[in-house]
Amino acid sequence: MAIDRRNLKVLANFCAAAADAMAFTLMRTAHSAFVKETEDFSCQVVTREGLAFASPRQFGAPWYSGIDYRPLLDMFDDYAEGDICITNDPYSGFVATHSPDIHIWKPVFHGSEIACFVVGHIHNTDVGGAVPASLSRSLTEIEQEGLRIPPVKLVENGVLNDFVLRTVRANVRLPDQNIGDLNAQIASVNIGERKLKEIIARFGFDDFIDGVGQILDYAEEQTHAILKRIPDGDYFFADYADEDSVGGKPCRVALTLRIRDDEIELDYTGSDPQLGSSLNMPTGGRERHPLVMVGLTYVLYTLDNSLLLNAGTLRPARAVLPEGSIVNCQRPAAVGMRSLTCAMTQIVTVGAFAKALPELMPAASPGGNAIMNIKTSARNGRPVMASIGPVGGGGGGTPIGDGSDGAGGATGFLRNTPIEISEAEVPIRFLRYGLQTDTGAPGRYRGGLSAVMEFQVSAPETVVTARNRNRSVMPSWGLAGGHAGTISRFIRNPDGDDEISLGNTDIVRCNPGDVIRVIGPGAGGYGDPFERPVEKVIQDVRRGAISIESARRDYGVAISDGVADGEATAALRADRSPKTAPIIYAAERIAFESVWTEERYDLLTGFLAGVPVGWRFFLKHRIFDAVASHSNKSDDGMAEQMRAIFAEMRERYGV
Repeated sequence: MAIDRRNLKVLANFCAAAADAMAFTLMRTAHSAFVKETEDFSCQVVTREGLAFASPRQFGAPWYSGIDYRPLLDMFDDYAEGDICITNDPYSGFVATHSPDIHIWKPVFHGSEIACFVVGHIHNTDVGGAVPASLSRSLTEIEQEGLRIPPVKLVENGVLNDFVLRTVRANVRLPDQNIGDLNAQIASVNIGERKLKEIIARFGFDDFIDGVGQILDYAEEQTHAILKRIPDGDYFFADYADEDSVGGKPCRVALTLRIRDDEIELDYTGSDPQLGSSLNMPTGGRERHPLVMVGLTYVLYTLDNSLLLNAGTLRPARAVLPEGSIVNCQRPAAVGMRSLTCAMTQIVTVGAFAKALPELMPAASPGGNAIMNIKTSARNGRPVMASIGPVGGGGGGTPIGDGSDGAGGATGFLRNTPIEISEAEVPIRFLRYGLQTDTGAPGRYRGGLSAVMEFQVSAPETVVTARNRNRSVMPSWGLAGGHAGTISRFIRNPDGDDEISLGNTDIVRCNPGDVIRVIGPGAGGYGDPFERPVEKVIQDVRRGAISIESARRDYGVAISDGVADGEATAALRADRSPKTAPIIYAAERIAFESVWTEERYDLLTGFLAGVPVGWRFFLKHRIFDAVASHSNKSDDGMAEQMRAIFAEMRERYGV
């Protein structure tokens, strides 16, 4: 069958259907709720060289649609029919990006030749290590983050490697769950192999290989066409995670988008140094690594939803990832919380594009969805380790409508686990799970509401982990007069005498009767909230999205007995000072950047780039402390002040 444009579309659909079949198989046979309900997994079909050209169309994590498996594929040169390989080591090829993500890949043969590979990963609820669920920002080196499997053949010539299975069993907290999920992965790639062989038989080997190349080329052409519509220029944007370590300093991710005709560069120079916590991203400096490109993929697809999502999509792009920085860390840096930092890379990408295309981009999504996990025990003493789902914010307000409620923006693909499933698997009692009033930032189009989860623990020595806690200090930003978002909250025993606010803590030990409440961070609003139609504000109040107090304060709408007071509303809306800046930051960020200006941060990152990697995180903290102390005692110019601090550090520490 000759490959023309019509048959190319047929081939692309067939391959996507094969990826769908892999995803369905994985979901239906997995053991953990995190795979079968939350859908933190991926399935792809990749070329002989490792480039993804087909992914599921409605399931799993879209981060990996443009993934390149070549570094892993090249680690073996003796593939045989029936082989399946495995790894979860973030520093082996930089494909697996933290230890819970177990990747497997299988060659698809046509006769004696490899036609392609079927690949995929799942996030395991636990792979051992220092803490339940394996991940915490408090961890400082990769060895603390659980079992790491170097690239090895899990199945060789059709024979399962029992040593790998025994190694997994010996190192994880719930081995039956892990082995069950691994068997589901094996079933998934086996289904993928069968489907791809049927496709190759239908199209013929040579036309299949040629068609796959054309699928990638077509996606590249589409991206070039999208980029041509964007004004050339350099667009800088930075944002901050609340802390770079437990109780630490703000963590900066900085990006300069350089758009020239139909090419784009994402330069992360100016981002924080490699950290002494687990927020580091193991990219290996690869210029199209999914973790730094996923924000671009989202923007491109927003601008043209006919775009094919595969490795060809990213060919017109390259990233600059400074070595020894948070976006390109060196071993043995811990990397378990890299998804929090990845969410920030997505947010700064949208922020930079908002400067290039202010009429088309949404306000900030909050990022930092808390992935809730529980380690506890049933009444009969049976150990229980499970994810009970994400608790995050909604999507940012857009130029044409409100942000989505409960799950939106950067990590909206993570689906919730129904309460019935969680209560059946975990001995806890849910008290509340829904949307929180007044968490969507005001705007003509408001930010989406945050999720709230509240549950009661029933067993002693229960450990609750809340991975990716963020935005409890610096909220999301708004656009075009829309307000900044609300902060997230994490509380033990709310409304009681022993209430404790946990901030960005991600591990808490509980006793029977303890109650945990988690409220996700709010997304930013878009447009002047006083321009929101009165009837929409009333509708928001009636459905519990905003309070009567917020309607009056934030939208200038006075409500009495469920209806608007026209005279009072007119007076409120006439007496106002609208926010006029194109990007609206919260007071916390404004206060921080009044000290840590762009110029000062550039001096800091430039200095740190010139010292050994192992010193950078330590010196960052010392310099932050020195600036806080010095600024109260001296009227020196900022540049002179920074140079004096650097000279002091060099002399004190000999670096």
